Amino acid sequence: MPSSPMPRPRKTIKKQKAAETAETVVSGSVTLTPCQEQAWALLHGNDNIFLTGAAGTGKSFLLRQYLVGKPSALHPVVASTGVSAILVGGRTFHSFFGLGILEGGIAGTVSRACQNKRVLARLRRARGVVIDEVSMLPGIALRAAESVCRYARDIDAPWGGLQIIAVGDFAQLPPVNANGEERDWAFNSDVWRETSFTPALLRTVVRTQEPEFLRVLNFVREGIVNDEVADFLNMKIVPASLRFEGTRLFPHRNTAEAFNRRKLEELPGAVSVFDTVYAGQERYVDQLRRNCPVPEALHLKPNALVMLRKNDPMGRMQYVNGSLGHLKRIGPDTLTISLLTGDDVEVEKAVFGVLDGNGNEVASAWNFPVNLAWASTIHKSQGATLDRIMVDLSSLWEPGQAYVALSRVRSSGGLFIERWNPGSIIAEESVMEFYRGMEG
Repeated sequence: MPSSPMPRPRKTIKKQKAAETAETVVSGSVTLTPCQEQAWALLHGNDNIFLTGAAGTGKSFLLRQYLVGKPSALHPVVASTGVSAILVGGRTFHSFFGLGILEGGIAGTVSRACQNKRVLARLRRARGVVIDEVSMLPGIALRAAESVCRYARDIDAPWGGLQIIAVGDFAQLPPVNANGEERDWAFNSDVWRETSFTPALLRTVVRTQEPEFLRVLNFVREGIVNDEVADFLNMKIVPASLRFEGTRLFPHRNTAEAFNRRKLEELPGAVSVFDTVYAGQERYVDQLRRNCPVPEALHLKPNALVMLRKNDPMGRMQYVNGSLGHLKRIGPDTLTISLLTGDDVEVEKAVFGVLDGNGNEVASAWNFPVNLAWASTIHKSQGATLDRIMVDLSSLWEPGQAYVALSRVRSSGGLFIERWNPGSIIAEESVMEFYRGMEG
């Protein structure tokens, strides 16, 4: 058992040749962009990789393809938050590395984790770890996890010789800033520098191909409000009285939930209520109730606007997480949804699960994978691709909030703005310096 939070193992390691080879990425007609091809080759090497890029460049798509056929015990996926863990079918960073809530600081956290035989066993078994949404992880969490890996694997190398693939965009939502302290960005930590990430930077946005919109998004990402940005946003302002068919993005959850309830009440007809069925260990069920993308009780009416919260399970990509549509028929086991794209799809109930640190499902939630979509929060929209959004950009406070909101939409034709304020378009200068250094 280590007497300090930074145990010094005895062994050294030479990285083995990767078992995987960069062959076919996807079947069918999907073509990778040149930067995706470069990233794909890097993912199949031996280096620690930071897979990053602006919103809509295909980070999640490339990661899904990379993980095809890889056992989760050998290549576990961990996510920075409970919400993102449920959506990617992974487990949280803190549970996998045995960190809990970092009680007692680095020393106490590492000491507890190094006494946990299950944590030690899974770290010794793994070949590499994928960290999703790394931008929302504070540096202190990286430091604790890296210390546990060195001790568990008894190897004197960063992360005990594990290959680390970190995925995310620091220009999007940041780590929680506790007590007004300086933000603990992961890329500023000693562990990040010691890990020596090879950047796999995706530059080509595939979500939209509109040059003007892309330029505006890039300016907003950097916190720049120039004439082009102002003209574009002013052009997107619509009257508050407009009957809007799409999703309104709000910064606060209570506002979004109240808006959805009000819109449902305005529809004629009876409400159908589908209770989410939970199973599993109590403490994990409580976690699932807080983080599941579907509510504890799903209230639906014919013609209600809903958002799909899972990708098409048949692989036909008729819909993805974030697709919008109106309910045409509501059955006990099937919903018929008329998507805004014009297609009709039938959706059955699905499972959302919580995994423990070992990757075992310890709690599940069973219900239709939809929620009311007249409103959502900016935070919950991260990672989704939406068809039509209306957003109020007048009083945002976090770096990246405006950028996340604007970059959710497939095209500028689906973007509507109630009002905006230059003070809501915020970027962290240290983040911009980090990316400028990466590019050159």
